[in-house]
Amino acid sequence: MLFTTFLSLSLACTITISSAQNASEIKEQLALEGIPALIHGDSGYIAASQAYNLRYTVEPIAIAYPTTSEQISTVVITGADQKLNVVARSGGHSYIANGLGGTNGSLVVDLSQMKNITVDLETGNAIIEPGNRLGDVALALNDAGRGLPHGRCTYVGIGGHSGFGGWGFASRMWGMTLDNIISATVVLANGSIVTASEDLNSDLYWAIRGSSASFGIVSSLEFHTHPVPSSATAFEFTWEMDIPTASAAFSAFQSWALNGSSIPPEFGGEIGFLKGQAYGQVEFAFLGNYFGPDDKFNETIAPFFGTLPTPDYANVTQGTWIEALTAIAAGNMNTSTQPDSNDTFYAKSLMAPESVPLTNDSMTALVTYLAEVGYNSSDFWHVEVELYGGSQSVINQIGLNDTAFAHRDTLFTFQPYASSPNLLPPYPDSGFDFVDGMVDSLTSHMPDDWQWGAYPNYIEDRLPDWQTRYYGSHYDHLRVLKAEFDPTDMFRFPTSIEE
Repeated sequence: MLFTTFLSLSLACTITISSAQNASEIKEQLALEGIPALIHGDSGYIAASQAYNLRYTVEPIAIAYPTTSEQISTVVITGADQKLNVVARSGGHSYIANGLGGTNGSLVVDLSQMKNITVDLETGNAIIEPGNRLGDVALALNDAGRGLPHGRCTYVGIGGHSGFGGWGFASRMWGMTLDNIISATVVLANGSIVTASEDLNSDLYWAIRGSSASFGIVSSLEFHTHPVPSSATAFEFTWEMDIPTASAAFSAFQSWALNGSSIPPEFGGEIGFLKGQAYGQVEFAFLGNYFGPDDKFNETIAPFFGTLPTPDYANVTQGTWIEALTAIAAGNMNTSTQPDSNDTFYAKSLMAPESVPLTNDSMTALVTYLAEVGYNSSDFWHVEVELYGGSQSVINQIGLNDTAFAHRDTLFTFQPYASSPNLLPPYPDSGFDFVDGMVDSLTSHMPDDWQWGAYPNYIEDRLPDWQTRYYGSHYDHLRVLKAEFDPTDMFRFPTSIEE
């Protein structure tokens, strides 16, 4: 027994020393090529390896900071020599720390130093490096009179956002962020640097628009951008509602969304639920952007808004494109003005198909759950119900097989989200059951064969059938391409495409 204990301790020490030697070797090799890297024990390593979601504590073997495609290639080859899994980190907002590898020992390619943005004033196309965050992308493009569809959380990195989806309030008008990718420069597992486009490496081009990080490290993206609208509106309304009123409002929102030509593509919005002021109540929110003429806003929302009581809170901002984005943004548009924040949370997603709308029972069940179980929860929580569909939505007009994004029949995407009471660890065990119950309240009141999906940018590692929920009918083809482009499974993390 003593010998076994001694042997175990000796092996542990050997593994630790070996790991340290490998890390030092990696750092030295990269330094010879002018690539900074942080390893355990370096000043700045702890901060650099901190996950956005503080539920996760992950220790990469090294975090490298390349500034060119060639330097990324050097990092990848170094990782291959050490037989490490290599992961890309753009803005660092992966819900399950995939940008740090998800588990200990990954070599992280941190792209935060790659922030060039250039706009071709003749074509309007923009080349954007993946270290840019959404707020900074919006500001830079706006200076050229251009825009992209993307989310309103300004600190999210464009690399991961565009690699798996990229929904925002302009998406019904312009598609997902990934739908606007014209081409990409990609570093593959063998270190080669290639262009992926409709004409060059078209299979890779297909794969990176929906499951990017499993296939390579994208060092730049060429986007088709759009002239910014001449006017725009940001809006937010909230109500305190009891269960029958909130259930009716939810149902009215779905009816409005399904009503043929009722919602123009220039409208982008969502409803939301937050904790109510009393048991049996919820706070009901309606927010978004409208990119049509100012004087058409009230007319546009009237079919839905007219079914609701007078709001308790109303804020409508009309102005330019960038003013409307700023008014509804979560975070500073200029992300250099202050550091990013952190949270300790569990989130899920559910993409509800337009072809099989929600039943009244399912909508009432969710509202009831939130008004009763949610009121008794000490977590800070919310549920977003994002509008993807409607007959004029560009998102669903794009062919299912045109990209690896697998959900072109989506009416709503739900994001149930609950943080620890003070946003810091530890995360309460009860929080998992609470958030799971939000989704269960919907699915248990829908047909057994209801084909709901999940959104890869709201990633979780507790979803048992994640392959089907995230990637649907595309998963088998993604596996074939994974074997072609990454045969040693170097670009590996908990929810990467499997070998």
